[in-house]
Amino acid sequence: MSDAMRGAVRFWSGLLCLAILSGCAMVEIRSISASEYINHKRGDILTSGALSASADETLQMAGLEAKNCGSLAQACIDVLTNLSGIPDEKRLATLAELWLLQAMNLPTPVKGVENPKVNAWLQTARYAYGYLFYTQRSPSQRAFEDRQTQVLDYYNYAVQEATTALFHAYATDDPEPLKRTDEMTYGGWRIVTDLSGIRLPGGQVRPKELIPASSLSFSGVRSVYRRDGFGAELVAVVDDGPLSSGDDTNEPFSEMPSPTLTVVFKFHAETLDELLKTRTVYLDVYDPYRKQSILLRSLRVPLAANFTAGYGLWLARSGFATQSLRTLLGREDGFERPHIYMMQPYDPDRRIIVMLHGLGSSPEAWVNLANEIMGDETLRRNYQIWQVYYPTNLPLAYNQAYIRRAILETLHHFDPDGMARASQDMVLIGHSMGGVLARLLSSSSGEGLWEGWAQDNAMDPEQQAQLEARAAQLFRFDPMPGVERVIFLASPHRGTSMARNTLVRWLSGLIRLPLNMLESVGGAFKGKSGGNADAGKADALEGKRPLKLPTSIDNLDVGDPFVLRTADLPIGKGIRYHSVIGQKDMSVPLEASDDGVVPYWSAYLDGAESQKVVHSGHSVQETPEAILEIRRILHEDVENEVQRRARSFPAQDPAAAPALPPVPPRATTPAPVGAAHPSPAVDARP
Repeated sequence: MSDAMRGAVRFWSGLLCLAILSGCAMVEIRSISASEYINHKRGDILTSGALSASADETLQMAGLEAKNCGSLAQACIDVLTNLSGIPDEKRLATLAELWLLQAMNLPTPVKGVENPKVNAWLQTARYAYGYLFYTQRSPSQRAFEDRQTQVLDYYNYAVQEATTALFHAYATDDPEPLKRTDEMTYGGWRIVTDLSGIRLPGGQVRPKELIPASSLSFSGVRSVYRRDGFGAELVAVVDDGPLSSGDDTNEPFSEMPSPTLTVVFKFHAETLDELLKTRTVYLDVYDPYRKQSILLRSLRVPLAANFTAGYGLWLARSGFATQSLRTLLGREDGFERPHIYMMQPYDPDRRIIVMLHGLGSSPEAWVNLANEIMGDETLRRNYQIWQVYYPTNLPLAYNQAYIRRAILETLHHFDPDGMARASQDMVLIGHSMGGVLARLLSSSSGEGLWEGWAQDNAMDPEQQAQLEARAAQLFRFDPMPGVERVIFLASPHRGTSMARNTLVRWLSGLIRLPLNMLESVGGAFKGKSGGNADAGKADALEGKRPLKLPTSIDNLDVGDPFVLRTADLPIGKGIRYHSVIGQKDMSVPLEASDDGVVPYWSAYLDGAESQKVVHSGHSVQETPEAILEIRRILHEDVENEVQRRARSFPAQDPAAAPALPPVPPRATTPAPVGAAHPSPAVDARP
């Protein structure tokens, strides 16, 4: 081969090698999906089980491989802790994630052995705290960065896990109350606790359980309402047994036995170096209903909260469904007195919404309505919810008197002087029979009820004098003090022909009224009204006429004397009221319609400030349309209260009043023109 040819071969061979080498170094382009994009940006140890892209980038800066840190997390932590030259934000965020990985990899120890996970959780919280509050940029300057959201999640999750681990480590049957402030040492850490921000329900001294809200999932609850922010969302469960028959020694109220708490870990240090050396953590516990934010390092930080978890847990464990049925039938394992369940610890600065369920029902009937109210920031800031759980087998006269007593005794217990905002301007919400009771609580009886009942039972003078001393309060009443507004939901104010249904009458025959109630009204009631045949025979031998005390189902009949006499009782002056009425078949004219149980003419009330008809069966309180209407009314009520205060205190700065969202236009169904109460004759249904 000639020299020229050899030169050409070398030239082209070199050029080919250069092309090959250049091809190996070329950048390749590949399209990625939307899910890959999000996973790359936001995936981390909590969401994907692998270290985040941000951690991977920081580890590469330190000469480490993220894939090796899975099994050697502590080694990676040691290298990154002692390495300089990496920006604090990147280093602290990655160390928080690595300590989180370490905690998740550590085995759970056997009972009685110190839990090594606690140290890893506390380290996670400390490094996350350093990232959030001790780096050059403030949290507000990183508000739109995914990395800050991830680090806040690490902090909150670590606080949740460390708190529950410490609770289990120190769980005891010791009856001594938890100290408001205390200290403990665990895993080389000094932990200073502050419980001054909470009060456990019913004066309980310590929780029975402490459950992460994030671990609870519910069916039957349409929405879970939370507030994003700083801290761990937990549910504290205390002992609170179900109501029992004849248990008259207890208070007429109890606070919901599973309140929601928010726990925050604080680290006190002037500089980042001091923070990373401290082994003291301050564990503070807050009531998220009372505390919306806290001050950390001169920054106002919103507190995380879960307003559904405690409520859902209580209902899931309550056993209300079976107990309410046993009570309706008058069984011994039912209960005999109305009881008030407070959905949060009593707050003197929030107005009270009192909810009254219907026949054979319980507080479970309010699950979505109560949850929607507690999930609304404006309504939660202005209201607290009391749910009345009452025995629905008892006659309306009896229940209205004892519900009234329970509410007033509860108010007096918490506010003896009656000066708190909570004692003023209550809102009553009643469904079905609960709506009838709400109307009795807001009405004046005059003398007609007592005189009519005495006449119906043909009492002799001796019986009348004896029973008037004991039972007159059942039939003589005025509007309950403090009521400002009432919302009636599918309420049979004039009864329903459904009470005459064969199946319903058969059920009514099974109902037995409690002996304690009969004795409290008068011995003559031990006759046929209570189903006590022997007592009835004894009354007959003595020449007494056994007085008839109706059951709740009797009171719902269109022809019941009590219903007929109460249908037109005047609602108290100044009390505003609203009707929400179900219409099952929208093709039927409104005046002739019903909700499957209650006819329109019975649910209608003349003089209502608003009336809303929704396409619904009898359980109208469960429908989104009715719930939105109730929220509208309550928002309007809050706005009206602000205006009333402005008129009462004109010198007050209007800016001091709570901000309210705009109230939407009222959407109501016009009341029928003509007679105040449509004739029952329009109801042609059996």
